[in-house]
Amino acid sequence: MIISNKFKTVSTYALVGLSALVLSGCANKAVVSYGDAQAVETTDINFGSTDLQKIASQMTDSLLSSPVVGTMTANKRPVVFVERIKNKTSEHIDTESITDSISTQMLRSGKFRFVDMTRVESVREQLTFQNEDALVNPATAVAFGKQIGAQYMLYGNLSSIVKSNADKSDVYYKFTMRLMDMESGLVEWADETEIRKTKEKSTFGW
Repeated sequence: MIISNKFKTVSTYALVGLSALVLSGCANKAVVSYGDAQAVETTDINFGSTDLQKIASQMTDSLLSSPVVGTMTANKRPVVFVERIKNKTSEHIDTESITDSISTQMLRSGKFRFVDMTRVESVREQLTFQNEDALVNPATAVAFGKQIGAQYMLYGNLSSIVKSNADKSDVYYKFTMRLMDMESGLVEWADETEIRKTKEKSTFGW
C-alpha cells in the first residue's frame, strides 16, 4: 500500500498541531492554593484586604480602650446601630465589609449588643406573617412592638486623595468613625486612622 507524500505531510502537521494544543493546555493550567488571609496584600495600591483589616482592628481597639466607653459598658451592654460606612473615595469599595468586621469584633468583646438595620424589612415581613396568617398559632407568634431600640449609633466616612505622575502614584486614605448617643445627639467617642500607599515605576520597566 502506497501512502502519498501529501498525506504524510498533512498527518505530520496535524500531529504537530495537536501536540502544541496539548502543551499549551498544560502550560495554561491554573494552580489553586490557599494563602494566609492575614498576609500583607501588595497587588496594587487600591484599597484591599490589608487596609480593611488594619482599619477594623485599629478602630475596634480604640473604641474598646476608650475610658468613656469603659464607663458606658461597665454595668450593661448598650445596644448599638452600625450605619454603613460612607465611601467618599473614587473607588468601588465594599464598605459593608468594614462595618461587619468592626461590629463582629465589638460583639465578641461582650460589651455591646447590636440591632441589624439591614434586616428590618425581612423581620417586618416575618412578624406580619406570624400575626396575620392563619397558618401560625397565635400563642407562638412574636408580637409587634417588642423590638429593642438602639441607644447608640456607630458611623463613619472613608475618603481618599490620589496623586500620580509618569513615575509615581500615591494614594492617601483617611477613615473616621464616631459613636453617637441617640437620645442626646452627643458624640461619645471618635477616632481616625490613615493609610498611605505608593507605587513607583520600576527602573527595569516591569
